[in-house]
Amino acid sequence: MSKQFIASNRQQAYLLPPSLDDWLPQSHLSRFILEIVEQLDLTCIYKHYQGKGGKKAYQPEVLLSLLFYGYATGTFSSRKIEVATYDSIAFRFLSANTHPDHDTIANFRQRFLEEIEALFVNVLLIAKDMKMLKLGKVSLDGTKIKANASKHKALSYAHIKKLEEQLRQEVQTLLQRAKDIDEAESDEVMDIPSELARREDRLAGIKKAKKKI
Repeated sequence: MSKQFIASNRQQAYLLPPSLDDWLPQSHLSRFILEIVEQLDLTCIYKHYQGKGGKKAYQPEVLLSLLFYGYATGTFSSRKIEVATYDSIAFRFLSANTHPDHDTIANFRQRFLEEIEALFVNVLLIAKDMKMLKLGKVSLDGTKIKANASKHKALSYAHIKKLEEQLRQEVQTLLQRAKDIDEAESDEVMDIPSELARREDRLAGIKKAKKKI
């Protein structure tokens, strides 16, 4: 008996250009992070771009969204974030189908380290206030804090300050980890040799290696 398989044609053309928005579930974490970032006051960052000509820069919202989503989901390497803007629908959605290189991402983080720390803490506090217990892999439940406040009542100011400090320490740890990883990878090269970047060369190389094996 012949087996019937679902057809898979990777060269299938679309009648209309595909939309990244259609490929990402409405409840996806990346959407939530982007929606928060788009409502943050980014004056502290934008003021550094005023009156400067030259090469166009990526929007701070794009780079912040990539960093926050990356760190929240365990992607700390600027190189891996760059690659993810090609490979991952979520990262590609956040980057609006653009592809900031790893140097741009790392330099942005270094340049605005203090601002990013404060903004990331703000993102986590907003998520906490919306009754989320985690933002990706970042815990928001304040388990390190012994508090008597009811989950169904507004948290006290003192408790909020303690929670903010705890989240700030966690953000500092995440940012330091990103810095360490970027420095460790600074001398590394891409896994795929440049001579195999073109599909035709890859196919020829695979055929040659297969014949040798």
